[in-house]
Amino acid sequence: MHVPTMAEMMASGENPEILFWVGCAGSFDQRAQRITKAFVTILDKVGIKYAILGKEEMCTGDPARRAGNEFMFQMMAYQNIQILNGYGIKKIVTACPHCFNILGNEYPELGGTYEVIHHATFLQQLIDGGKINMKEGGAYKGKKITYHDSCYLGRANNIYEAPRKVLEALDGELVEMKRCKSNGLCCGAGGAQMFKEEEPGTVRINIERSNEALETGASIIAAACPFCNTMLTDGVKNKEKEDEVAVMDIAELVAASMM
Repeated sequence: MHVPTMAEMMASGENPEILFWVGCAGSFDQRAQRITKAFVTILDKVGIKYAILGKEEMCTGDPARRAGNEFMFQMMAYQNIQILNGYGIKKIVTACPHCFNILGNEYPELGGTYEVIHHATFLQQLIDGGKINMKEGGAYKGKKITYHDSCYLGRANNIYEAPRKVLEALDGELVEMKRCKSNGLCCGAGGAQMFKEEEPGTVRINIERSNEALETGASIIAAACPFCNTMLTDGVKNKEKEDEVAVMDIAELVAASMM
């Protein structure tokens, strides 16, 4: 699988339709790399002309800003903005809600203004536009699927319907957790919590959230965030249910269901 970089495209005088912002998790975390590959597989199948920054992509600085290191955030952000503006990037798609939120909502004040789309919305657009066709009687037909709302996608950006419409296209049975949409419970990794120890308490947030997902009886817990994916996977393992329940990103579900 060859994934073109912006440098390669510029060298050949081409411009991509979208820049795929991979993000730290999608680049370095082994589990999240599978999400990256699934999304790239979809882009290749539907014929979307895309590119990544590759080695030129830095962390957006979201964890640094959330943890209170504003100086480090601005250093990272200005470097990214310089590279993005240098390439004339207009449209960015990312599979990480944290990258989506900061690129779309917080980079403009520093001079980085782009159309930023989360992959849930992008996949919904491709399905609605007839570019993604699902296999009849696909792998997930009739299976119970529950969806976990990422805080940075849901409450922060009010994106609730797009991922659900993508899941409905799989012809599975979508079952909601008691706490969902604007009342959904955090996985426990947001706001740079992924990189620190929890505060004292009686139960870990990811364990409580995973238990809520398991209570639905779903065989698939769908997520649209690499951090949520990690936290929910750990929660399922804690209950020793990993052989019965799969935690998957919506891109992985779509890639496995395409004709």
